[in-house]
Amino acid sequence: MRDTRPLLLHSDFPAVRRAPLETLQVNLGYVCNLSCVHCHVNAGPQRTEQMDRETVDAVLALLERASLKTLDLTGGAPELNPHFRYLVSAARSLDVHVIDRCNLTVLLEPGQEDLGEFLAQHQVEISASLPCYAEQNVDAQRGKGVYDASIEALQQLNALGYGTERILNLVYNPTGPVLPPPQEALEADYRRELKQRFGIRFNHLMTITNMPISRFGAVLLAQGTYTEYMHLLRDNFSQSNMETLMCRRLLSIDWQGFLYDCDFNQMLELPLLASDRRRHISDLLPNMTLDQPIITGEHCYGCTAGQGSSCGGALEA
Repeated sequence: MRDTRPLLLHSDFPAVRRAPLETLQVNLGYVCNLSCVHCHVNAGPQRTEQMDRETVDAVLALLERASLKTLDLTGGAPELNPHFRYLVSAARSLDVHVIDRCNLTVLLEPGQEDLGEFLAQHQVEISASLPCYAEQNVDAQRGKGVYDASIEALQQLNALGYGTERILNLVYNPTGPVLPPPQEALEADYRRELKQRFGIRFNHLMTITNMPISRFGAVLLAQGTYTEYMHLLRDNFSQSNMETLMCRRLLSIDWQGFLYDCDFNQMLELPLLASDRRRHISDLLPNMTLDQPIITGEHCYGCTAGQGSSCGGALEA
């Protein structure tokens, strides 16, 4: 697979400095039951990387020591990590709000039959990937049969109170080298189509720009559209998105416990603090400060193009 990393390291992207830390985003591993075209971590059923119990305990120690209030769990499919439920339960006992980045179909995997009930019991917010409300687009991006499984999982979550008394957000990624459409208008389309056709309810739709790294970056290179896509991102740069960039208030931790400014820097192996070595969560626990510039690259234009993009969706209304 061709790698865009060498093309992204040198950039004129404006300087960004960290604000007070609010969210710990933790990648629990690359094991996943799906292999999606847009996946920026190359997750899939054949991957074996998983966070171990010792590192999970270090995450919990950091949450408590830094008095953080949000734990954002991602993967792969984070729920397939054997320590996922232990981490969620322990974080909730610390009164930490937990977000689960869920691909929906994992709820139908063998051994996960009670996953929905577990998430509901612990009041876990779910951000569920559903690239489109139409079957053809979803199956093209995520695999045959994924759309039907996703609808079944959403109906299961609705029955557990998600979309009403519990938070269920849907996540949209474009299927190709284009920017997402305006978030509010697309949310209205999702809400109408899913309600009319399946009776499905959800709280918000979050639109996320595809990053030109890992699997999606390799597709851009193979199709000869990488340069065109980067021009699209740069030409749509919006200065107003700089203040609300997710990296300013978030710290990313990989499955081994190493620290990064964001999930995308993690995949590009751009270490925190412009260090000559990777910093580990064990470095942060005693005395390390995060009051440092954020490491940026060409991929950062993906977060500032158009309405902007973050793990919480568009940055601008």
